[in-house]
This record gives sequence, C-alpha cells and structure tokens, in this order.
Amino acid sequence: MNRTRSRTFTVDQACAAAVEQARGAADEIARPGEVGDHLGFEAEGERIVTHYFACLDRAYRGWRWAITMTRASRARNVTVSETVLLPGAGALLPPAWVPWSERLLPGDLGVGDLLPTSDDDDRLAPGFTETDDDADRQMIFEYGLGRARVLSAIGRDRAVHRWHAGDSGPHTPLAHAAPAQCSTCGFYWPLAGALRLGFGVCANEYAPDDGKVVAADHGCGAHSEAAIVTPAGVEQPMPILDDLGYDLMPEEGVPAAGSVEDEGAEPLGHS
Repeated sequence: MNRTRSRTFTVDQACAAAVEQARGAADEIARPGEVGDHLGFEAEGERIVTHYFACLDRAYRGWRWAITMTRASRARNVTVSETVLLPGAGALLPPAWVPWSERLLPGDLGVGDLLPTSDDDDRLAPGFTETDDDADRQMIFEYGLGRARVLSAIGRDRAVHRWHAGDSGPHTPLAHAAPAQCSTCGFYWPLAGALRLGFGVCANEYAPDDGKVVAADHGCGAHSEAAIVTPAGVEQPMPILDDLGYDLMPEEGVPAAGSVEDEGAEPLGHS
C-alpha cells in the first residue's frame, strides 16, 4: 500500500535567524503599525524559510504576514524571496466564489443582456434526436433540420416542478380563494403535447396571470363561471297588507263631508 508522505526539509539557520530582515520586508508592504509579533517560521525547501508576523489591520483579523527568506548555495547573504498576506487559523475569509452561471436568478436578465447556454446543458437535446410517442412533436414544418436543440426530458421536468410550485401553481393564497380551478375556466388554453394535461395559458385580460403559463389546478377570482353571490342579510318580517278597509277620497271640486264649507248650509229639499 503506497502512502504519500510530505517531504521535510532541514531548517537553514541563516534564513531562520533573519527575523529582523523579514520584518523590514513586511514593513515595506504594510501600512505603519500593521506588522505585529513574530509568530514563528517554517522551512519551505532547501535554504528557504518563511517567517510569519501577526497582522494588526482590523480588516484582516486572523491574517498574518508571510515573508519568505532564502540564500543561494554556499552564499552567506540572505535575501527576501516573497512577501504575501495569508489567512491563519480563524481568519475572516470571504465567502466561497460561485460562478456567475450559478449566481444568476430568474429576473436578473435585463434589456440587452445575453445569456448563452453551454454545449452540455442537460435541459436541451439535439434537434435531430428521435422522440418517443409521449414527447412533443413539432406541428409546423421546418425547412432543413429545424432547431439546433430542443427541450430535453430533464428540462421539461424541471419546468413542470418550477411552474407547479410557483405563483401560478395550486399552493398560493390566490388559488385557495378561487371559486374553481383553471381547468374548468373558459379562458384556459391548454398547452400542446405532453404538458397538455397539467398546464395551459391564461387568456383572460382581467386575470392576474393573463398571458402566463398556469397549472390546471391553479385558480383566481376571474374564473369564467364565477357568480356574484350577494351575502344573506338579516331576515325581515313580511309586511301585512290590509285590503279589506279603505278610505274615501273626495272628488275634485266637491267639498268633503264635515268641512268648514258645509257649516250653515241648508239641507237639500228644504226652502
């Protein structure tokens, strides 16, 4: 069984003793007062020793100045080989670098921006790939070979999960408060192909998802069969209509009986 062993080097005494020379090299690249105590040294190779000094800059907590000293074979003079600021134990480090393609989020693409796809993007498949009976088939004839790449099964499945779990899926407050699902709405236009049973496009200009892909079990208040229901109020007693009694209304120009004009008048038939 082979085991890889790290090679150890003999510490060069001349390079190890050049502490002040290494400190002077650190003072040249650091700002005044940022080089702290000597933290030790380490043999990096034949006649190569790296000295470490504490970094007092508050922005680089836990970092250390690394000054590498060396000398030529059979030479007595020690020279500076390299100066660098390195992180130590417990140093404050930036987050791990993430490629831009992994940092990109939906909605980040602006006007004029280009988003190229890699040749090995698993969401796409070559356009000449043979498809089975369940896959989508292009309904419009294309001259030549058509599109260079088409949506693969992986890309389709990712879109299905993303759309169903998004704002146009069934798990939103809008869908829970809807009177019915989009699949029963007259403005629901089903997609073609394998996604026909699960997704469609909303064609209601007054709906919040107009022109967007919605799940069949999504819904909103603009459903084509939504009915306006008036909330029931407090029940009132029915009015009683008395159609047996009536009041006499005087004719026009004839004074009513018992009026002031009848006082003092003689009864009819008497002289």
